[in-house]
Amino acid sequence: MKVGLFIPCYINAIYPNVGVASYKLLKSLGVDVDYPLDQTCCGQPMANAGFEDESMKLALRFDDLFQQYDYIVGPSASCVAFVKENHPGILEKEGHVCQSAGKIYDLCDFIHDVIKPTKLPARFPHKVSIHNSCHGVRELFNSAPSELNIPYYNKLRDLLNLVEGIEVFEPSHIDECCGFGGMFAVEEQAVSVCMGRDKVKDHMATGAEYIVGADSSCLMHMQGVIKREHLPIQIIHIVEILASQS
Repeated sequence: MKVGLFIPCYINAIYPNVGVASYKLLKSLGVDVDYPLDQTCCGQPMANAGFEDESMKLALRFDDLFQQYDYIVGPSASCVAFVKENHPGILEKEGHVCQSAGKIYDLCDFIHDVIKPTKLPARFPHKVSIHNSCHGVRELFNSAPSELNIPYYNKLRDLLNLVEGIEVFEPSHIDECCGFGGMFAVEEQAVSVCMGRDKVKDHMATGAEYIVGADSSCLMHMQGVIKREHLPIQIIHIVEILASQS
């Protein structure tokens, strides 16, 4: 199988280390992975701001660029969810059948459900608290939404448990929003900051040294709270842990 690595624009610009770790992790698992150099934004910012039509060309470009791959994998639950859930409807307006939606995966989802490793050569001797981001929980089902009456599961926890030396925790409000929400953080800044502060403190109550998640956007929002208030906790993307070497 041939995998195309999708690195969202904000990861490329702000957290390039996450993109590098994603590539290294997939290669270490024996995946035939390629990174298309001409990729651009998936169009989520425009659509979330109410200008969905302006994301049309980006969705078409995305579908064309990744058409040659068996799978598309990205280290961002929100961007992956946008392609999976929104691109088909956007492209339908142009009479185009979206090919990407049925083969795109969040990186953790792909490793957990497709690769299915039983061990990883990773070591991270620290306490971490899992941040279950809204898109990852309720659109990609990386963990069981707390509002559903189903047995709890968490794919991020399953993968982290393969890492040597790690201690894994989850906050009491297990999948409560951190308050980022893309445009919400801009339009409702005060509410967004309060939600972010509450979420960080909920993670800190676990005794963790790091907040770990599959969405750099959520982690970035909480990192802002941490830096402003000089709080004794750090953020890290899950792929950076899974790709770490023992």
